Amino acid sequence: MLKQFGANIETLADGLTIKVQPTKELRGQELVVPGDISSAAFFMVAAALTPNSKVKLVNVSLNPTRTGILRVLEKMNANMTIQARQSDGEPLGDIIVESSKLTAIKIGPKDVPALIDELPLVALLAAHADGISEIRGAAELRFKETDRIKTVCQELGKLGVNVKELQDGMVIEGQPQLRVTADISWDSHGDHRLGMLGAVAALRNPGQFRLKNSQALGISYPSFLTDLASLIVG
Repeated sequence: MLKQFGANIETLADGLTIKVQPTKELRGQELVVPGDISSAAFFMVAAALTPNSKVKLVNVSLNPTRTGILRVLEKMNANMTIQARQSDGEPLGDIIVESSKLTAIKIGPKDVPALIDELPLVALLAAHADGISEIRGAAELRFKETDRIKTVCQELGKLGVNVKELQDGMVIEGQPQLRVTADISWDSHGDHRLGMLGAVAALRNPGQFRLKNSQALGISYPSFLTDLASLIVG
């Protein structure tokens, strides 16, 4: 964005250093702010997991430092298409995701920085994938709004998911046909991402699904439940 305004700024070859030179004057610009991929990720996962689904997300950020969830979906064989759009600023595009038959995945420390906020969603994908998935090197999850390793394992367990809590992640035994008909009380624990995760998990489970502490969704996406409901047909 700063380059678009005319700033003399560059990232050096080591990928860890930014060099900035003085600029006399910045130029006003018309900016296109792409959609937040962390919020869009919930709809991608919802489409991948829900039978007979297809969702198109328009003008989503494709900044390579934020697109770890796209690489995960690709590795898990999700039915996904990415259509890049012309942009003078941050890379963006449209993302189409359809119902998918998913395969297990292994996430390691090198993968974590680009999808730390989406790892709860990866855990839900893994719960419905064929095979055993592992998430490691993600101890940072314990210091989010909740201890997301503990709370994700706890809530997935309510769905009958065989998940093992690790100090820095989790091991998840996937069940492609997993569906829960019993009543479920999913707790956000005051964590907005865990609350949205529960709403997505409910789409695959025909039993009554109650979301406790749903007010937490207002932290980042107050209209999430309304937007999700608008995609449901029939």
